[in-house]
Amino acid sequence: MVMKAIYVILFLIFAPFIGALLDGIDRIISARMQRRKGPSIFQPFYDLGKLFSKEMIAVNNVQLLLNLSYLVILVIAGAMLFAGADLLMVLFILSTADMFLIMAASSDSSPYANMGASREMMQMMAYEPLTLLVAVGFYLTTGSFHVGTIIQQPVSAVLWMPGLLVGFMFTAAIKFRKSPFDLSTSHHAHQEMVKGITTEMSGTTLAIMNIAEYYEMVVILGIFFLFFVNSTWWSWIVALAICFVLFLMETLWDNISARLKWKTVLYGCWVVTLVAGGVNILILMLDK
Repeated sequence: MVMKAIYVILFLIFAPFIGALLDGIDRIISARMQRRKGPSIFQPFYDLGKLFSKEMIAVNNVQLLLNLSYLVILVIAGAMLFAGADLLMVLFILSTADMFLIMAASSDSSPYANMGASREMMQMMAYEPLTLLVAVGFYLTTGSFHVGTIIQQPVSAVLWMPGLLVGFMFTAAIKFRKSPFDLSTSHHAHQEMVKGITTEMSGTTLAIMNIAEYYEMVVILGIFFLFFVNSTWWSWIVALAICFVLFLMETLWDNISARLKWKTVLYGCWVVTLVAGGVNILILMLDK
C-alpha cells in the first residue's frame, strides 16, 4: 500500500512535467525535420505560464467546469493505473474524460469548436473497440485485468500481443492528436477549422486543457509500458526506453503524414482493429 501511494504521488506531481518535456522534445524534433531551429525544450512551460497570467475569460461558465472535469478524471485514471488497479476500469475512465472534453467543446456557439467536437466523437468510435481489445488481450495473456498482476508476469505481454501493440499505436496517434489523425484539433497550423475543439479556449481554460493532455500522454505511455515490463528489474529500464522510442515514432509519423478524411480514419482504424487486434485475440483464445 505504501509503494502504491508513492507511485500515485509521483504520478500526480511529475506527470505534467514529463508530458511538457515530451511536448518540448516533440517540437524540437518536428522543427529539425522541417529544417527549422525550433523553440526551447522548455517552451511548453513558458506557454503555460503565459496562459495562466492572462485574464480568465471563458465563453461560458460551463466550459471551465467541463475542462476541469476533463483534467480531474484523467488524473483519476492515471492514479488508478500507477496504483496497479484494474486496467479495464482505467480505460473506461479515459473514455469518460473524453466525453467531458466533447461537452466542453460543444458548450459554445463556435462552428469550429462544434465541428471539432463531432470529429472527436467520431474518433472515439474509431479507437474504442481496439482499446477494449487491448484490455481483453492483457486478460487472456496474464489471467487478470489488474496492472499489479500484469507487471509481475515472468514474460512480457508483448510476446503474445504484437498485433494489439500495433493497433494501440494507432490509438496513441489519435490520443496524441498526431497526423494523420489530427481531425478534431491540431498542435500545428494546418487545420482547416482553426483549432477545432480548442478554438474558443484561452487563458486558464486552455492551460487546463494542455495540462490534461500532458497527464493523458503519460497515461497512454504507461499502458505502452505494460506491454514490455515483466517481473525482472531490467525489463523496467527496457520498457521505459521502448516507450520513448515509440513516442519518437509517433512524432516521426506526425511529420511525414498528411491528415486523412474522417471516413478514412474511421474505416482504417476498424480494419486495424479487425485484422491486427481481432486476429491477435483469436490466437490468444485458441492458445488458451
